[in-house]
Amino acid sequence: MADTAIFDVDGTLVDTNYQHALAWYRAFRRFDLVLPVWRIHRSIGKGGDQLVPALVGDAVEREHGDALRDAWSQEISPMIDEVRPFDGAHDLLLAVKERGFRVVLASSGKKDHVEHFLDLLDARELADAWTTSDDVEASKPAPDLVQTALARVSGAHGVMIGDSPWDAIAASKASVPTIAVRTGGFSREELTDAGAESVFDSLRDLIAGLDDTPLARAGA
Repeated sequence: MADTAIFDVDGTLVDTNYQHALAWYRAFRRFDLVLPVWRIHRSIGKGGDQLVPALVGDAVEREHGDALRDAWSQEISPMIDEVRPFDGAHDLLLAVKERGFRVVLASSGKKDHVEHFLDLLDARELADAWTTSDDVEASKPAPDLVQTALARVSGAHGVMIGDSPWDAIAASKASVPTIAVRTGGFSREELTDAGAESVFDSLRDLIAGLDDTPLARAGA
């Protein structure tokens, strides 16, 4: 009965997860906090309000949380022009749209980054709506972003398409099923353990397998 496809952007449609991990590594270094990059990557997909305490604790969040997020913003901005869409990103949006779904790009990213990615994906005419960090108080794995995305188009039943365990956890809290892709660098087991109903290795594989997912046809 799905009528709305809710797409995560970073790590799902555009290849940004490792840039984000490096930006956070550099941000933490500014405060003499040296974390292995692999540990940071395990939390990519969470919003900065969730990532900082998860990685360095509540005390650091209270003392430096906002400053760390400002540092991350300064570190990631020069990398944005390096980002490219994953192969098949535009074609996937088009295929889902042609199957009758409302399409929402559900990002908790900065507004200027989201605007840049919309152009990079040539998605402005395909997306019925999109979100940014300005639209929610609590980021993934809280369900707020998924709920906001669904409400933005008056959708009744959504399907989440994401790359991280945090996408699946957030969607599950909103009673929305998740289709996962491995484009963000997470394993099949991590994604299914988080609640993803199906996992595809690439966006092209997902396009080829749409008929076997809740995205086969809107309302079906």
